[in-house]
Amino acid sequence: MLYFGGNAEEVTGFLSYKDELPGIGMVTFNYRGYGGSDGQPGEQALFDDALRIYDHFGNLPEVDTRQIIVMGRSLGTGVAVYLAAQRPVHRLILTSPYDSIQSLAQAQYPYVPINWLLKHPFDSLVRAPRIKTPVLAFIGGNDRIIPASHAETLLQAWGGEMHKVLIPQADHNTLGNSQNYWQQIRDFLKVDNNGSL
Repeated sequence: MLYFGGNAEEVTGFLSYKDELPGIGMVTFNYRGYGGSDGQPGEQALFDDALRIYDHFGNLPEVDTRQIIVMGRSLGTGVAVYLAAQRPVHRLILTSPYDSIQSLAQAQYPYVPINWLLKHPFDSLVRAPRIKTPVLAFIGGNDRIIPASHAETLLQAWGGEMHKVLIPQADHNTLGNSQNYWQQIRDFLKVDNNGSL
């Protein structure tokens, strides 16, 4: 599993959930400029890094590229969707996904010409129709950072099998703590108690 975290998320904490998915190896990294990573963050930089990480681990003899799972949260869903559009992915899990950063910003600032000002649109919506990877998406009904309508727009355009979990009481930061969150992921991945896919 390759995990792409949210904006300013210290992603090594995600590894504490390894027991939730027995038998699945987890790979994560801090974006450029975050944690111990050097460099400047930016859309293309994050996309390039995602491809490099996929290719590095995909070329290891013990890794079957037909079994690579990609997971993204918040900002990281845009990176995860990009990767799924560029490389073979077995399953895709998105927590608080969005259609595009441009759409989110335009909804918040309707009278500002966002498309002229925004350097990093993270347009997942344009990629969604051609992705055939099965997706599981978690949406918080009380998410004020990424309102549910933006996730719904993305999922309506999805080109493959789509599973949606709307958790009405969850907000942006509590969605992953919801009851049955990990069980629903295990069910989606068809992981048994021995960690076999």
